Amino acid sequence: MTKSHRVDQSPSNIDNPQRRQFLASAAFLGVAPWLLSSLGEAAAQTASPQPASQRRKLGALEVFPVGLGCQWKPSPDDGTAQDYFGSPIDRSAAVALIRRAVDQGVTLIDTAEVYGPFISEEIVGDALQGLRETVVLESKFGFNVDLETGKIGEGLNSRPEHIKRAVEGSLRRLRTDRIDVLYQHRVDPLVPIEDVAGAVKDLVAEGKVLHFGLSEPGLETIRRAHAVLPLAAIQNEYSMVWRGPEADVLPLCEELGIGFVSWAPLGYGFLTGTITAGSRFGDDPERDFRAWVPRMAEDALAANMALVDVVRTWAQRKEVKPAQLALAWLLAQKPFIVPIPGTTKAAHLDENIAAAAITFTEDELHELNAAVAAVKIEGARLPPPVLAMSGVEAPPKA
Repeated sequence: MTKSHRVDQSPSNIDNPQRRQFLASAAFLGVAPWLLSSLGEAAAQTASPQPASQRRKLGALEVFPVGLGCQWKPSPDDGTAQDYFGSPIDRSAAVALIRRAVDQGVTLIDTAEVYGPFISEEIVGDALQGLRETVVLESKFGFNVDLETGKIGEGLNSRPEHIKRAVEGSLRRLRTDRIDVLYQHRVDPLVPIEDVAGAVKDLVAEGKVLHFGLSEPGLETIRRAHAVLPLAAIQNEYSMVWRGPEADVLPLCEELGIGFVSWAPLGYGFLTGTITAGSRFGDDPERDFRAWVPRMAEDALAANMALVDVVRTWAQRKEVKPAQLALAWLLAQKPFIVPIPGTTKAAHLDENIAAAAITFTEDELHELNAAVAAVKIEGARLPPPVLAMSGVEAPPKA
């Protein structure tokens, strides 16, 4: 993008609290604040220890039904990280958490260079020493991250030469010789997807990447990328509270034999039973991303509690935790869906993993789906400028 897209640095812009809060919310997705501003203005085959019945396919890969999302950033306290909801975790505890997940059979570990930036990949790299052969490791490129300093610069960057340099950095931080699934984090509106897929194909030929994926892409971009290099997975938000992929993305994945990895499968904690109509997330999205998510605003939250009631009722009926019920519902929708909930607590990790064993009869699933569909969710899933980066179609190849 050109310099004309930079954020206006006038005092009126800097001093606007709403604008500062809104831009800070970008940290959840690793989005450069200046980019959100410009968009807002414009818009005003790893082995698994589980039996075959307990594995799911992402393209040619087989994984345990529930993965682990590793998305942390530095905390103000030395030696400590925190998630994007303000929950701290010591780096050694984060390493232990990942190793605990693998010990219990989790085989899909997901992260990205921009989470931190870099810190999440570093933690995952430390955690997987001695365990690398037992997992499918995912990471992502696509933001204009300075590969030395971690500073996020202007725009997205999926130029082929940048992709290849970004992967070298990820491999170094992850302390591995290959990335099992490499995702384009967001579609670059300036780079044809054929060029992106071609760069990843080169990395596959070198053995540095095994499989290709896209996150929040447009439908035609999926088809175009898949024609150059078969996609293992699409990674989009999907949960009981956001069912958008059901209309087009999931049918397309089914048609093309592509797996689907669900981020935010618990709706930023909304489906865990710990959030009430009175919950508030402060006014600093730099600390808690939910502070600027429209569906988590006061009025919307009160209306959306009807879905929490559905989850709680069914969790009691199935004698499970609400979060487990929500994850089991996702798994029941399609056999190629793998959610990647994140957590900072071992107890929650254990609960998430156990959700893979929960099943529904055909009648139960029909009844539960009807109950979920009957609830109208108020508020958008993300701030408008972040939404503007979802469903983007890459430019045509000249």
